[in-house]
Amino acid sequence: MKSKVKDIMKKDIFDKIMELPGLRIFQTFYKKYKEILLYLFFGALTMIVSIASYAICNLTFGINALVANIISWILAVMFAFYTNRIWVFQAQTNLIRDFLKQMASFCSGRIVTLIIEEVILFIFITCLHYNSMVIKVIAQVVVVILNYVISKLWVFRKG
Repeated sequence: MKSKVKDIMKKDIFDKIMELPGLRIFQTFYKKYKEILLYLFFGALTMIVSIASYAICNLTFGINALVANIISWILAVMFAFYTNRIWVFQAQTNLIRDFLKQMASFCSGRIVTLIIEEVILFIFITCLHYNSMVIKVIAQVVVVILNYVISKLWVFRKG
């Protein structure tokens, strides 16, 4: 009885959604691939935050592509840090020191992919004059894959 209550308390919103009628048939698949499925879900949302904020800055306000990308990066990283920490890797911390270390590691890894993305944008938009939004979307796909690897192996690694 006590362990059943404990299991219910440990379930997040996505676990509860997967218990809805009609979705239960996917529960085995969900449990096996939960981390990657949630990363893809929140990665897609992060990509939307990044692309939308980039489009607003670059297309609406006419901000240079590289500057617009840095602004979109800041917004996307803030969103991604919290969603990855809470739901994807379930890496909550008890001490502020551990939280700050986790955030610093996350941002450091994202700075690496920001540099890669900036190089892609510089080459294909600034130098070769390709369509800004097409290149931003392509760069985001590269970045999402690299960010998963960095987050999994370095930032939110278990034990």
